[in-house]
Amino acid sequence: MGGQDGGVLVAVLSDTHAPRHWKGCPTRVATHLRDADLILHAGDVCTAGVLDELAEFAPVHAVLGNNDGPDVAAWGAPETLELDLDGLRVAMIHDSGKADGRPARLRRRFPDADLVVFGHSHIPMDVVGAGLRIFNPGSPTDRRRQPHGTMGTLRIENGTLLEARVIEVT
Repeated sequence: MGGQDGGVLVAVLSDTHAPRHWKGCPTRVATHLRDADLILHAGDVCTAGVLDELAEFAPVHAVLGNNDGPDVAAWGAPETLELDLDGLRVAMIHDSGKADGRPARLRRRFPDADLVVFGHSHIPMDVVGAGLRIFNPGSPTDRRRQPHGTMGTLRIENGTLLEARVIEVT
């Protein structure tokens, strides 16, 4: 899997909460999905139709969130997922637990991961700790107490995370 410039461009979403908040792919989200080689969804899609919609842009990997039903599990979303993305070891989980001690806890949970992508809090985050980078894209559609709806992108090449960005989409 490689992008047009080499490496992989990954779009990262979480907590889309359809159909209450996600009525269809927002235009500003779609803009970033069009260039993606792969889409990661860190749970709480709430309906599998969102994953089908995302798959029209690029291949999708998703994990189950606490609001996801049997249709999302039947679509193929497990509770956790570990992937090799152009040599970078990426793990995904929806709920990473309380903020205190999170990097060390995720390092224990995913000892081989270089990066853990998670959601649940709707709070965008890009943190390095305990020898691990952790990334939460926030939510593009249910910003809660955040000033903007957000999503993320990752640029990976030859096992290196060259760039992780949180992008405001509302």
